[in-house]
Amino acid sequence: MTVIERIESRLIRIGLAMFRALGPTSASNLGGFVAAAIGPLLPVSRAADRNLRAVFSNMDRSVRRRLIRETWDNLGRTVAELPHLASLELTDSGPGFAIQGSEHICTGPAIYVSAHFGNWEALPVIAARYGVTVAPFYRAAKNAGVNAQIQALRKAAVRHDAPMFAKGVAGARSAVSYLSHGGALGILADQKLNDGILIPFLNIPAMTTPAAAAFALRFRCPVIPVYIIRTGPARLEMIVESPLPVPDSGDRNADIYHLTYLINTTLGEWILKKPGAWLWLHRRWPKEVVEGAVLR
Repeated sequence: MTVIERIESRLIRIGLAMFRALGPTSASNLGGFVAAAIGPLLPVSRAADRNLRAVFSNMDRSVRRRLIRETWDNLGRTVAELPHLASLELTDSGPGFAIQGSEHICTGPAIYVSAHFGNWEALPVIAARYGVTVAPFYRAAKNAGVNAQIQALRKAAVRHDAPMFAKGVAGARSAVSYLSHGGALGILADQKLNDGILIPFLNIPAMTTPAAAAFALRFRCPVIPVYIIRTGPARLEMIVESPLPVPDSGDRNADIYHLTYLINTTLGEWILKKPGAWLWLHRRWPKEVVEGAVLR
């Protein structure tokens, strides 16, 4: 690692240790407060504002500013809660987890699709507390030291040696093998994929990963939408929805498009209901497409 990467990794380690030293409620509140105070001042928040203007063309500037603060608050809480996920349990109140729609959970093979919404890090953790292993895809941090810290916290939170698949060809091959042996995958399907397929997301054309649909069609397994809402500091509820219909027209490309369209539509419905819980900081759409939508 470079000197800058070592410094960055050390600072992240100190920050996570500080959050760990606090109780889960205090850590969540502090993380949200700091992120909401600093985040809106950062250049990346301009991308969030463009995204909001493109999706909500008539939204007042003051509302956009509030949603950007909520986005940062949610992100800060998600980071601050990460060191505490290992200690949280399924409970009826206080810091911990709850599940709604548990009747839709299956032991696999299955594809659980979600988004960077609420505390997305908790999906495999809550599923594990319920007795189901959901192996997530992840995008490795550029800094190897930071990535190692995050991965260690994720593994500790699940409490057993569950597989995790890095995004890319090697990860996809491992996921295929895992599904073929009855495993369940977790896929965050809301990020831009340059070599994906162009499908509307929040009514704006977006390059979208077809992975969930392709896996489901190959293994004829259910695609189950699931998202995490925060009902209090470090108080998380997993909402499991009924499986999406998996098409079987005989035209594989058409079926992949149709199922991916359904996934995008489902994720979009969550975001429209609670826009401050989604990570608007992503460059979900090409800049020229967003700017074109803003100018419409």
